[in-house]
Amino acid sequence: MMQVKELNFHYKGSPEVLKDVSFDIEPGKFLAILGNNGVGKSTLLKCFNRILKPDSGEVLLGGENLLNMSGREVARRVAFVSQSVPDTQLTVHDVVMLGRRPYMQWGFTEEDHTIVHDAMHRLDVEDMRGRFLNQLSGGEKQKVMLARALAQQPKVLLLDEPTSALDIQNQHQVLRLVRDICHKDGITAIMVIHDLNLALQFCDRFLLMKDGEVYRYGDHSVLDSDALASVYGVKAKVLELENRRIVLVEEDGV
Repeated sequence: MMQVKELNFHYKGSPEVLKDVSFDIEPGKFLAILGNNGVGKSTLLKCFNRILKPDSGEVLLGGENLLNMSGREVARRVAFVSQSVPDTQLTVHDVVMLGRRPYMQWGFTEEDHTIVHDAMHRLDVEDMRGRFLNQLSGGEKQKVMLARALAQQPKVLLLDEPTSALDIQNQHQVLRLVRDICHKDGITAIMVIHDLNLALQFCDRFLLMKDGEVYRYGDHSVLDSDALASVYGVKAKVLELENRRIVLVEEDGV
């Protein structure tokens, strides 16, 4: 169980970005953090693994406060996948092997190699293990970064707009992989995303943010016309089509 309790944060010289953010999420669930630009979604994500240091509050994982741990201890529990993938001439194998650094003592072990090859197999990137990262497509790069995150053996997977640079096929493929990892491994995934329809298709839980605060939190039922109007300022409906929920914004809805 991951518990976020009264988390607050502000950037130097600026007003509060996050205000008493609190919620709980169970293992094996896929959470979408939703809201307009500038509301604090990515900031919240970066507080969870101490890229940013909150002003106050707690982030508990199995009862332990992540904010009191060393960077190495956090990295053994939390993996982060950003929206931008660096162009580097590291091979795919070496990039995924970086996921084992939090566990490394004097060098990589046979167990490390086994875990890395298993992660590459699960993400279907074994055949490209000798290729350089900067030779890959956007979708291939994102799968490699997911494999690296999986090699960390995290309890929580953080994703900051992982589909922003991907075409529709790769968007669905990447999110399907994340959802399957959550359900099969019992990993909690927390994702910042703008596309409400992708969120509804793949996620189990939804955190709506407004003015740096939690507006609503829960299952798909929290996304309704009232919430969309309040958070996004649009007239929209949530419809069910072929057993899927979709958000339909009215033509004059803005």
